[in-house]
Order: sequence, then structure tokens, then C-alpha cells
Amino acid sequence: MKVEPLAIADVRLITPPRFQDPRGFFSETWNQGRFAEAGIPGPFIQDNHVISRGAGVLRGLHCQVGPNAQGKLVRCVRGAIFDVAVDARQGSPTFGRWVGATLSAENWTQIWVPAGVLHGYCTLTEETEVIYKVTGAYDKAAERGVIWNDPDIGIEWPVAAADVILSDKDKVLPRLRDCPPLFYV
Repeated sequence: MKVEPLAIADVRLITPPRFQDPRGFFSETWNQGRFAEAGIPGPFIQDNHVISRGAGVLRGLHCQVGPNAQGKLVRCVRGAIFDVAVDARQGSPTFGRWVGATLSAENWTQIWVPAGVLHGYCTLTEETEVIYKVTGAYDKAAERGVIWNDPDIGIEWPVAAADVILSDKDKVLPRLRDCPPLFYV
């Protein structure tokens, strides 16, 4: 397993090995001991599976606050996404900064997004499937988000703004500077 730290503390890019033969491949995508050694603690309590139809579907930037704040281990099992993490931890030296990586069925990478960091992604292919593990239970009252195109954050999405497909909820999210503090270091 290859684990690479990214420019925001605790965010990691992970590439599990794939063992291939003429029948296909085998890959261990989660191993509690190995991930703990790499600083990815878990425990994971829920798996989510998302299918998106159409390139340019943008989901995010989302998080949960409070006792059900979620860390997420995200992977793309069909198609490709541009995955983004934004540091929302007041007092962090990287507060308001973002990192991004392309996750795809082909490159087999995963990203660890710890609690306190906003998460979002944009689909790069027509048919996309994303599976992610979370460390906290879903809590509608704890849901928070920041608008995908917040100019203070300046995410360089690989899709033109006119081609972005958003949910009604994601269209009206506030800018980070207009949110009450979400997390503290």
C-alpha cells in the first residue's frame, strides 16, 4: 500500500496494490492495522455508495460537525472523479486551503479526508461510482457545507462552471467566511 501525505495535515492519498492475473485482479482496499499505521484511524461505521450520471456532477463541499463529525475514506470504482478536501479547522495553518486528486477505477487511488475537512468531488466521466467509508453516523442536523466555487478558496475544478451539475441544496451553500466556525484545531 502506497500512502502519500498531501498539503493539508492528515489528508492522505492511498494506492492499494492490485494483484492481477488473466482472471482479473484482487485488491485489499481496507486493512485496519495497515491504515492505522499510516495514520488513518477509523473506526468506520458506515459505507456509502454513490452513482452519478453525467460528467460534471459536483457533490460538495460537505461535512458534519459535532459528535458525528465524519472522516471519509473515498474511492472511485467506476469512471473518474476530481476529489477535493478543504481545511475548515479554525487555527490550522492550512485553514481555507484545498488539495485535489483524481481518483479513478484505473488508478485505484483513495483519499482519506479527516473530520474537520470539507469534502467534495466532480465527476469526470459519464458513468461514475464512488464508495466511501465514514467514521460518524449520518446526522441531518449536523450537516454543513460551503459553496463549491467560493472565490476565497479558489478550487481549480477541471470542469467549466457552465457545465457543473449541482443539487438544489449545493447551489445555495454559503462561502466559508460566512459560516460560523465549523471546527477548531
